[in-house]
Amino acid sequence: MKKIGFLSFGHWNPEAGSPLRTAGDTLLQSIDLAVAAEELGVDGAYYRVHHFARQLASPFPLLAAVGAKTSKIEIGTGVIDMRYENPLYMIEDAGAADLISGGRLQLGISRGSPEQVNDGWRYFGYQPVEGEDPSDMARRHAEIFLKHLDGEGFAQPNPQPMFPNPPGLLRLEPHSEGLRRRIWWGSGSNGTAIWVAQMGMNLQSSTLKVDESGEPFHIQQGKQIRAYREAWKEAGHDFEPRVSVSRSIFALTNDMDRAYFGRSKSDDQIGYIDNFRGIFGRGYADEPDRLVEQLKGDEAIAEADTLLLTVPNMLGVEYNTHVLENIMTHVAPAMGWR
Repeated sequence: MKKIGFLSFGHWNPEAGSPLRTAGDTLLQSIDLAVAAEELGVDGAYYRVHHFARQLASPFPLLAAVGAKTSKIEIGTGVIDMRYENPLYMIEDAGAADLISGGRLQLGISRGSPEQVNDGWRYFGYQPVEGEDPSDMARRHAEIFLKHLDGEGFAQPNPQPMFPNPPGLLRLEPHSEGLRRRIWWGSGSNGTAIWVAQMGMNLQSSTLKVDESGEPFHIQQGKQIRAYREAWKEAGHDFEPRVSVSRSIFALTNDMDRAYFGRSKSDDQIGYIDNFRGIFGRGYADEPDRLVEQLKGDEAIAEADTLLLTVPNMLGVEYNTHVLENIMTHVAPAMGWR
């Protein structure tokens, strides 16, 4: 068994002819796709977060809305860029979204990826302290977030409050019990994955990582996952972690599928991002029987307990529902995921 979710980047385009021309179109269709996915038996609805772009940005209103409109599907992010976040305010937002959903929030956070604006976090009022770089700042924000997420009181109460206080130091409200164990970190290297394990977070590994060995992407990612699990064991945490990988996977079952994805590239790609050599994992698109055989050879998918399917949200809810239904019907049973 493997949990299967979708991951949407939430694009829109105001040009004539675009099926999603406004942010409102994308937000509403994001909710509708989660509802449709839940009906198909998909396990998770995850959303990417990008600032200064025509994409999904502010995740918590969307997550709360999805949580209110569904009853079973996990809701999550992949990932929130912690360079931009006030960690204490984020605790309140995350707690509210989790309570609305009945404890279904799976919150992915990370250092983030290159954005549309140089040092965009500066416009949000944040900057690294002396001796830090932006990645350090993201980790510092994350550590503050994790420290106070368990609900321990830390703030000195006003001796003459407007409303009565409980005894002792005050915590942030609303508090959602158990959310601390449902925080994930998006990792792009083996070293970061080890740090994630030490911090007691679940691991999100996407289709991009630092090229650390020159081996095929799925082999490097499999090694990353095993390094994470070994570090988790050494850290001695008292719960079992989860690991997700994301992939573009399309089962070609009709002429529209073949027109959209029949010529998709099927090889890993090498590129440079943020001054490091990165390896970008291949996508999969083929007839269902051949697709299953290809997926059986993906070492990292086999290692992970959760698979996030990146969806082409600009093609609309109906077509993306068809994409997910193809996976749930033709691929998941043949792979032993259902």
